[in-house]
Amino acid sequence: MTKMLVYSHDTYGLGNIRRMLAICTHMADVSPDLSILLVTGSPLIHGFRLPPRLDYIKLPCLTRIDRESYRTKHLGIDLDVTLQLRSGLILNAVDAFRPDLVMVDKKPLGIKSELKAALAHLKRNHRHARTVLVLRDIIDSAEATIRTWRTKGYYDAIYRFYDRVAVLGCPEVFDFRREYHLPESLVQRTHFCGYVRREPGRRDPAEIRKELNLRDGGPFVLVTAGGGEDSSRLMETYLAAVPCLDRLVPGLTSLLIHGPELPETGKRKLRELTRARPNVVLRDFTDDPMSYMAAADVVVSMGGYNTVCEILTLGKPAIVVPRVRPVEEQWIRAQRMEKLGLFRAIHPDVLTPEVLAHGVASELASPRAAAAMPWVDLNALERIAEILSGLRADGLRAAGTAARPAARFRNPGVRNGRATAGVR
Repeated sequence: MTKMLVYSHDTYGLGNIRRMLAICTHMADVSPDLSILLVTGSPLIHGFRLPPRLDYIKLPCLTRIDRESYRTKHLGIDLDVTLQLRSGLILNAVDAFRPDLVMVDKKPLGIKSELKAALAHLKRNHRHARTVLVLRDIIDSAEATIRTWRTKGYYDAIYRFYDRVAVLGCPEVFDFRREYHLPESLVQRTHFCGYVRREPGRRDPAEIRKELNLRDGGPFVLVTAGGGEDSSRLMETYLAAVPCLDRLVPGLTSLLIHGPELPETGKRKLRELTRARPNVVLRDFTDDPMSYMAAADVVVSMGGYNTVCEILTLGKPAIVVPRVRPVEEQWIRAQRMEKLGLFRAIHPDVLTPEVLAHGVASELASPRAAAAMPWVDLNALERIAEILSGLRADGLRAAGTAARPAARFRNPGVRNGRATAGVR
């Protein structure tokens, strides 16, 4: 049995854990001899559908309060004590589990370097293990990212501890190597994998429309914001836009899914604002967002990585209102993809009910056809599987074990070595 340890720190929202679970689920599907131990700080890990042969260790929760500032979320103890506890749990997991593969999400040394001791232990004592750093397409602005990586020693840490860097994006959108000034030694280890194609929803669009009492052909807008911790403004602005939308788009039905991490005060306010609007439905978190998105005519969302991948996978007309603080990641992604014609982006500083209403009405009147959109490489899961398979074979050779041929995984989106997957 091949053992893989996965680290996902998760201090804000659901993006990281959803992305890493998508990778784990694909790996479990294509590798029946793979055992996965997930180490995560996500407070909502228990709410997700987990693939077979995966178990998890839950780290004490932290929450991000600024770009690189954190606090303990629940325990009410000092941050340094919590970090020491988390670091010890990670080190013990690595020592006892003895993984063949290690996959780390986003931060090369973990939060506040909590992963450093485990990575050093792995390098000293488990030389056959191979490591992969998984990075989303964009971290932050180039200036902020380069400054942080130099200050925290991330360039050196990647060179010392990681065999491969897998970037979940395309250089045509954002060239991670050039924008973040990767030295040549790291460029050689860095692979663009494309974006993550999301799995289809579990329910048919017709079933969703029937559930919402939508008449045949009636316009339907989905408003979603991922985990939802900072989604109040987008949701409230949309609700303020509903009277204008009723004039512009007769018969419109809107579904707002606010997410589980929206504070209770925000949930109460949204309930009050929707109470007198029979054509607006308010829902809490769903673990099947793709079903609702597939049924919608237009999606209004924030600009998180996973939500954007869902929009691209379905080829949905969308209006994206990205988060711009404390990091610029979402705005950079939204700007670049709007220029490619993938969706409409609105900066939150210019967001008003009127701007949003007219944007939604325009998308409903002249939706972007999926077939007319530029191609987008959505083969990240297949490519990460190939990277991990190759590294496992290399680790077996290093350990003096007869290596099995690297598994070749079915990849319907790649033909003759060229990515052909489009937005569908």
